[in-house]
Amino acid sequence: MKYLVDTDWVIDHLGGRQEVTNKLQELAPQGLALSIVSLAELYEGVYYSSDPVKAERVLKEFLTPDLTVLGINEEICQSFGKERGRLREEGKTIGDLDLFIASTCLCHELTLLTNNREHFQRIKNLTIISV
Repeated sequence: MKYLVDTDWVIDHLGGRQEVTNKLQELAPQGLALSIVSLAELYEGVYYSSDPVKAERVLKEFLTPDLTVLGINEEICQSFGKERGRLREEGKTIGDLDLFIASTCLCHELTLLTNNREHFQRIKNLTIISV
C-alpha cells in the first residue's frame, strides 16, 4: 500500500469527477488505503444525503477488499499530538480530522491523495498528490 485517499477524492470520484477517477485507477495497483476518519466523514455524507440508501450502497461499492481501511493506533496518536503542538506554536492549526488523516499517512509512510493542499501542506514531511 502506497497511497491514502482523502475524503475529498472519494467524494469527487463518487460524484463522477473523471480526473480523480482516472488517477485512482492509475495508482490502485500500487495500493490504496482510506483512513477510518475519512470513512466516518463519508458516512456523515451518506446519512444526510437526499437518498441515504443509495448513497450507502455507492459507498460500500467503493469499499472493495482492495482498499485497506486504516484505524487509529498509539503511533498515529503520538504523531497527531506532536504535529498539533507544532502547528499550534506556529499559529497554523488545521482541523483535527485532517490532522488524524495526515498522521496516518506519516506513520504508514503513505502519499496523501487530496485536493485540500491549503491545510495539508502545513504538515512537515507529508507527500501530497493533487489533480
